[in-house]
Amino acid sequence: MPKARKKKTPIVQKPTSDAARSSKPEVTRSVIREFHVLLKHQTQLQKNKAQNAATATELDQIEKRIAELGGLERYQHMSAVGQKDDRGGGSHKILIRWMKELALHKRAEEQGKLKLLEVGALLADNYQSCSSWIDCQPIDLNSRHPAILQQDFFLIDQVTNHAKWSAISLSLVLNFVPEPKDRGRMLRMAHSMLVPEGHLFVALPLPCVSNSRYLTFEHFQYLMTVVGFKQIQSKWREGGKMVYYLYQKQEPWVSHDRVLFSKKQELRTGPRNNFAVLLA
Repeated sequence: MPKARKKKTPIVQKPTSDAARSSKPEVTRSVIREFHVLLKHQTQLQKNKAQNAATATELDQIEKRIAELGGLERYQHMSAVGQKDDRGGGSHKILIRWMKELALHKRAEEQGKLKLLEVGALLADNYQSCSSWIDCQPIDLNSRHPAILQQDFFLIDQVTNHAKWSAISLSLVLNFVPEPKDRGRMLRMAHSMLVPEGHLFVALPLPCVSNSRYLTFEHFQYLMTVVGFKQIQSKWREGGKMVYYLYQKQEPWVSHDRVLFSKKQELRTGPRNNFAVLLA
């Protein structure tokens, strides 16, 4: 009687139950949201000049919870998972399509490659397929790949980067900046760093605009105009998860209108989120 064959161990192991659960979209979103809340609260406490023992204890508790969740490494992993095409990600494909519709790839043949700054990059090869006409520099606060420059956007040298970039991508970046005034500062910095008529790509979770207490579609468009951006493309749908915008740099509005965006204004009532963008 022939011997029974020994069952081979598969080369690729089945994921553990924890790993399987962590790949589910609802788990991914939950982890990212909790990290967002923790990091925002941490930043606010660190900026508090009147720190005391209670503040130190609260900061310790936040750091402990971040560690329990797996640290910034897991947060970045979850964010990378969330960028997959089946999770509503792949925003770089939308930007590429819009740039081609503007014939920027043809312009690059005559004027040289477009210089693209990809802020908050989690994958190093998003624009590899366009390397013949896009020269992409991916950066992130905590780089996970040697090709991604570890760089705090707010610490970028404004002199050497003034009018340097053809395009800047802020995909799922603005919503992770803890302070509303810093979000406005990020937009103004991007404006300064773009070449004349350069392009800014912004991708946000749809509720940041559709369900905010302090922001509406019209309010955000007006704010971007004041900063110095003309909206030329937008993409979102009712019940969707994301909103995408493409702007072109123009002269900022220097008028009293800037005061409208210096403080939070309640534009909607009822159960809403508190996402806001302010101009100091």
